[in-house]
Amino acid sequence: MLTALQARGVLSDLDVHLARTLTRLADDQREPIALAAALASRAVGQGHVCLDLARVAQPGALVDAAGVPIDAAQLPTCAAWQAALRSSRLVGDADAITPLVLDGERLYLRRYWQYEVDLAAAILARVDAVDVGPHPESLRASLARLFPTAAGAPHPDWQRVAAFAAVQRRFCVISGGPGTGKTYTVVRILALLLELALAGGCTPPRIALLAPTGKAAARLTESIRDGKQALDCSDAVRAAIPDEAQTLHRALGAVPGRSARFRRTRKTPMQVDIALVDEASMVDLSLMAHLVDALPAAARLILLGDQDQLASVEAGAVLGDICNSGTPHHSSRAFRRAAVAATGEALPAAGDRATDAGLADAIVVLAHSHRYDARGGIGRLARAVNAGDMAAVDDALTRDPAVSRTDPRDGGGLDGAVADAIVAGFAPYCAADTPLARLEALKAFRVLCAHRRGAFGVEPINAQIEQLLAARCGLLPDGAAYRGRPILITRNDYALGLFNGDVGVIDVAADDASRRTAYFLVAGGLRAVAVARLPEHETVFAMSVHKSQGSEFDAVAVLLPREVSPVVSRELLYTALTRARERALLVATPQVLAHAVATPVQRASGLRLRLWPAALSRTTAQLSLF
Repeated sequence: MLTALQARGVLSDLDVHLARTLTRLADDQREPIALAAALASRAVGQGHVCLDLARVAQPGALVDAAGVPIDAAQLPTCAAWQAALRSSRLVGDADAITPLVLDGERLYLRRYWQYEVDLAAAILARVDAVDVGPHPESLRASLARLFPTAAGAPHPDWQRVAAFAAVQRRFCVISGGPGTGKTYTVVRILALLLELALAGGCTPPRIALLAPTGKAAARLTESIRDGKQALDCSDAVRAAIPDEAQTLHRALGAVPGRSARFRRTRKTPMQVDIALVDEASMVDLSLMAHLVDALPAAARLILLGDQDQLASVEAGAVLGDICNSGTPHHSSRAFRRAAVAATGEALPAAGDRATDAGLADAIVVLAHSHRYDARGGIGRLARAVNAGDMAAVDDALTRDPAVSRTDPRDGGGLDGAVADAIVAGFAPYCAADTPLARLEALKAFRVLCAHRRGAFGVEPINAQIEQLLAARCGLLPDGAAYRGRPILITRNDYALGLFNGDVGVIDVAADDASRRTAYFLVAGGLRAVAVARLPEHETVFAMSVHKSQGSEFDAVAVLLPREVSPVVSRELLYTALTRARERALLVATPQVLAHAVATPVQRASGLRLRLWPAALSRTTAQLSLF
């Protein structure tokens, strides 16, 4: 069975090698055991934390490289698999040191089981640590000053509520889509926590601004620097807010060449009192587990992100698992009473059912977008996608000129209306005559792809766009370092200060027109880097939806493959659409679009169950926002 699944592209060489090595060492080469071990390895490679035995044994759950389902009759039933695994020396529980862990219907590689257990325990311990805080009247005055209520603002003011939750709890999640004011909120939370410490005669807390990528860290740095200048607070508080973020890997002291080894652990913890993590949806299980392991027990952890965006590339959907209780959830009565006293905001009640204090009190969702019109445009389409409502998606695409759909060309490629839209989108870029003007123009439009390879993948589409712009706009791709080539850095280079996700443009050197130099936007202007010194990079007229997370453009063209693909999901489509501020063109067949809208990402994990055991025992309904 291993050989057959390997030949059909279901299992990789690594999956098969691991399974055969483990079964040989344990002297247990029964096929169900080897198959389960290989599929558990495969699951991690696909972003799952564990192998869901019940799901994988269902008809159609496993497909080969050509998309053809594996006959479920060839696989053991879930019950047979569990019985075989329980009798194997390879499989154990919390007390046994074995390479595999069976937890109900979930089979883990032990490392990932440990990550999950440790992370859940750390989150719940912080949630249970409720701080008394200042007198409600004092806190209310500070909140009113830092979060002034605008005329016509929606109620309750969830930004104030988020600030109160961050003061009360050592763990807090602030989730919201584009334009909901997450950064606006968090810079004021930092000011509030600093004010309270200074008013109490305490040393200002040490704050770490963190992000999963260098690009996200640079964006957070810029947002905090801009945001703190507008604060209504003392100069001492403003000065104490840090203005430089760093990547999680750098803050944890990643050991070169060891992907899961860090110098900062519970034995050598980070010296921080408040850790703020932006773009938390991109943080995988392993990295989040290492972060909480390295934080002092008394430190506050604030996660900022959009729970509806794509999950991390690596295993886990941590932010989604934290936010998704599986049932409509409300804050506890105690939290609502305290929040009213401190914020003046009356929160929705849970009806007649009392809600115990817990994780629900630590999660605040910002639902009001200041960027998108609630009645139309991208915001309306994105909400319809998020809701899985295909009728509303079709209605938005039909009625609103800001969003549209067209069919992709047979066999891939760009022509007709799609080619015209791309040329129009990049025309200002091609017309710009300086590196600074080109970098500014590049913020206006981008092509987003679901895949890297294939007919509608990043690599072939970039090549076609170069040909298109050469023919229609005079851009001349005469080599890898042609003048006007936009580039995306794909590997961090701390020595140069260039990070994965940074965007630049190649042009002539300021002092020698015969040399090519790459230019990047930095605070205060341009930074030039010799092309020969650049870390790994690629052309970026088109980029993957994953790489686009956190970016914003005036308009986007989203290219989906002609055939249904496991990569194309509701979260991918939502993420792609919400990169645009004003206009979006969807290049997709009706069938692929309907598949995307109807197919949320489902990553096998036990974290949600560990965090929300009571809620998940009642129902498996999807979470609705407050």
